[in-house]
Amino acid sequence: ALLAVWGFSVFFLQCVRFSQQQFPRLCATTEALLSKECCPVWEGDGSACGASSGRGFCRDVEVSDLPNGMNYPFSGLDDRERWPLVFYNRTCQCASNYMGFNCGECQFGLFGAKCEERRESVRRNVFHLSAAERRKLISYLNLAKHTFSQDYVIATGTYREMNNGSTPLFSDVSTYDVFVWMHYYVSRNALLGGPGNVWTDVDFAHWAPAFLPWHRVYLLHWEREIRKLTGDFEFSIPYWDWRDAQGCDVCTDDLMGAQSPRDPNLISPASVFSSWRVMCSRAEDYSVRGVLCDGNYEGPLLRNPGNHNHNLVARLPTAAEVEFTVSLRDYDTGSMDRSANFSFRNTLEGFGSPVTGLGNSREMGMHASLHIFMNGSMSSVQGSANDPIFLLHHAYVDSIYEQWLRRHAPEQTHYPEFNAPIGHNRQYHMVPFIPLHRNIEYFTSSKELGYQYSYIPYLELMMEAWPWLLGALVLGALVTMTVAAVAATMTRVCWGAWPWQRREKRSSFHLPEREPLIISSDSDTV
Repeated sequence: ALLAVWGFSVFFLQCVRFSQQQFPRLCATTEALLSKECCPVWEGDGSACGASSGRGFCRDVEVSDLPNGMNYPFSGLDDRERWPLVFYNRTCQCASNYMGFNCGECQFGLFGAKCEERRESVRRNVFHLSAAERRKLISYLNLAKHTFSQDYVIATGTYREMNNGSTPLFSDVSTYDVFVWMHYYVSRNALLGGPGNVWTDVDFAHWAPAFLPWHRVYLLHWEREIRKLTGDFEFSIPYWDWRDAQGCDVCTDDLMGAQSPRDPNLISPASVFSSWRVMCSRAEDYSVRGVLCDGNYEGPLLRNPGNHNHNLVARLPTAAEVEFTVSLRDYDTGSMDRSANFSFRNTLEGFGSPVTGLGNSREMGMHASLHIFMNGSMSSVQGSANDPIFLLHHAYVDSIYEQWLRRHAPEQTHYPEFNAPIGHNRQYHMVPFIPLHRNIEYFTSSKELGYQYSYIPYLELMMEAWPWLLGALVLGALVTMTVAAVAATMTRVCWGAWPWQRREKRSSFHLPEREPLIISSDSDTV
């Protein structure tokens, strides 16, 4: 039955494949590219950006000119530089509570026709889901994998290969694969022109400060697309708490798929994920050929957890390592890259030691250790989002980020304004999001964005109660010691005061006058 469903799905996808990209579908046209304007009409009032209803306006894009770090010494070669100016210099800028490429949606956490209703969703531990909720999660993931995105398409060529917009090169993919492509595109090598001519020391969402804000927005958009696709606006991404795990706890057929008994690198045939095909997974091949991922499927989903390079990852992260990471006060330090010492971001990302806090660690820790441990599609940065475990993993990473934000309550000035690696400065627009988001906008608590993690309120309660509990324990100990001292004193006084008690010193009910357990050389007993 699974094979039949998969076969129909592949046939369906092949029959309706068009020519488009992850940019808004309405902006993936020759007209939009040549005009460099992405200001689609909002159907609600028939005006660009919903301007007639005051939802937003088509405005010039403003980008920061503050200097980047030294990791990328080029200018004008990569389409992601000064995003999104290579493609568009005018986009919708939404007012008040509105958001979206045409201002047709609400800001995260807001609902209703005028986006005035505030709701808070809760992301729960995946192991706390009921059997029915687990089935729903898997069915939603599979639906997203086999349903074309109505709103977005992916770029399969550079702007230069599109002849500066006159020959659009875009492709339709499923809702799920839009997000696979986004993660590939933001982390891919820079194409400098021609086969093999690439720059590898660049990533607009990893290895630097924007790592956590970028993935926070990524999960929020993914969550929203699932809600739109299913009509289930109560849906929230669950998280996998992998602290002290001895293996891949979620690798079961009622969750993310067990290991195939026939091939340890494949998913069990009893899981729907065994039929999934991956895309954008051949980073080295793209670099050799000097091309972008074309959006075609490249083989089955691979995973062989635990059979990885143990020199890079000895084990999964521990609760103590998570606590050490959250205790680090500085969000980022030094050159704000993989060498950053005592950096919360770098330690959580996995390049700083979760024991010493020093950067450029030989062993990968925290976030990175999970990717390596999975030993398959998830172990390549560019193709890692092909594995649905990616979502559960990053939801938990985001929850650790949330713990840090609440514990340290940083000012926005704590986030670096300039000299971070390209793409990571405070006011940089996140690649490749349209609608546009700046990094600094998501250096804020999830409470401001309409969601919560189920365990954090209890954690906060314990943190708030701890000083009181500690005080109560100390006070209790002092009271106990005082009572004991008074009792001992009264006992000695009483035994000395009453004659009949003095005659019964040997009674088992009194404290002897000489100290016990002192051995005398001239006595036979203790």
